[in-house]
Amino acid sequence: MSIEIERKFLVKNDDWKKDNTRGLWCCQSYIVEDASSLIRVRIVGERGFLTIKKRGDGLSRYEYEYEIPLPDAREMLNRICLLPVIEKTRYEVLYGGILWEIDVFEGRNRGLTVAEIELQDEREEITKPPWLGMEVTDDPRYLNINLAKHPYQLWSWTD
Repeated sequence: MSIEIERKFLVKNDDWKKDNTRGLWCCQSYIVEDASSLIRVRIVGERGFLTIKKRGDGLSRYEYEYEIPLPDAREMLNRICLLPVIEKTRYEVLYGGILWEIDVFEGRNRGLTVAEIELQDEREEITKPPWLGMEVTDDPRYLNINLAKHPYQLWSWTD
């Protein structure tokens, strides 16, 4: 069984970027989504993935991810996914010996940059980089599924 424990933060500036920081373009959408689970199709660079997630307790979720042929991923995104595609560039940044994934959103979510960290334990202490902003782990607006339904550029700042 695969369990994902993840925390999510806004990124307040570009200080995380290094001269040689290169990201991978990603796009993703969803085949199925309900109150407790989802099935996602994602393309990262030139690789396709099918992911199944189910909510667990606290920060934990059950996650199963499988690589699929790139042509199949493209066809699924174009023919069977339910929601608009989310586009972003994902960067991996090492800070304090911990790998952070930084997503710089494009398209209808342009202007949003989010950092994620995967933990081994929900109580794990982390050293926060100075470029991190507010934690949004518990704010459902920042879940990718919700960004597909209600893109960042359409938010009113009273949401």
